[in-house]
Amino acid sequence: METKIKCVAIDDEPLALDIIEKFCQRIGGIDLSVFSDPALGLEVIKKEKPQIVFLDIEMGNIRGLTIASQLPEGTCFIFTTAYLEYAFDSYELDAVDYLHKPFAFARFQTAFSKALRRIKGNVPDNDSSILVKEEYNNVHIPLAEILYIEAMEGYVKIYRENDACTVSRVILKNIGTQLPVKDFIRIHRSFIIQKSKIKSFSKREVKLKNGKVLPIGRQYSADVMAQMS
Repeated sequence: METKIKCVAIDDEPLALDIIEKFCQRIGGIDLSVFSDPALGLEVIKKEKPQIVFLDIEMGNIRGLTIASQLPEGTCFIFTTAYLEYAFDSYELDAVDYLHKPFAFARFQTAFSKALRRIKGNVPDNDSSILVKEEYNNVHIPLAEILYIEAMEGYVKIYRENDACTVSRVILKNIGTQLPVKDFIRIHRSFIIQKSKIKSFSKREVKLKNGKVLPIGRQYSADVMAQMS
C-alpha cells in the first residue's frame, strides 16, 4: 500500500481550504486534514506531526507567523496568503515557499515539490526526484535520469535515459523551479539540460552524451559559457 504524505492546512477562509483540498487531490498520495480554527489545527499538528503544513498568515486573533514559530522542529510549512508584505517574514522563519493568493495549480505543485525535496534532504541528489502529472497519473522522475526538458505549447517533454519520455502539462519556467540550479541549466527558451549529461559545447550548441545536439539561445549563451567553462 502506498504511503501517503501527511499534510495539514490551516486557513479561516473555507474557500481557500477547498482549493487546497482540490489541488492535493489532483497531486494524489496526500492525506490532508483541514482546519478553520488555528488553535485546533496547531494542537493537531503538535500531536500528529504532519510532514507538510499549509498555513495562512492573517487569521483573526492569531497570525500564521505565530503558529509557524510553534511548529514541531523539522516541520515543512508553506505560507498561503493574500498579503505580499509578509514574504520577507516567511523566509526569516524558513518557510519552504510563499504562495500568494489566488495561486494556480502549477504554482501549488511547485511549492509541494519543494517541500518534498526538503523532506528528503538527507537523500543524495542522485536519488531525489521531481513530481509531475502525466495525463491522470502522478509520476516521480529521478533527477539523475533526466537528460533534458523541452518546452512545447503549454506542455513539457522530459527526456530520460533509456529513451524514456514523460509529457506533462506544465510550463518550462515552473518545472525549472523544481530543479537544483547546481545540476541543471537553461540553454534556450525551449530547453533545460542536466549539466552532467553534456559531452561537449560551444557558443551555439550543446552535445549530450547520448549524441543529441541542442541549440543554445543567443540570450543564454553568455550564462552557459560562464557556468560550463
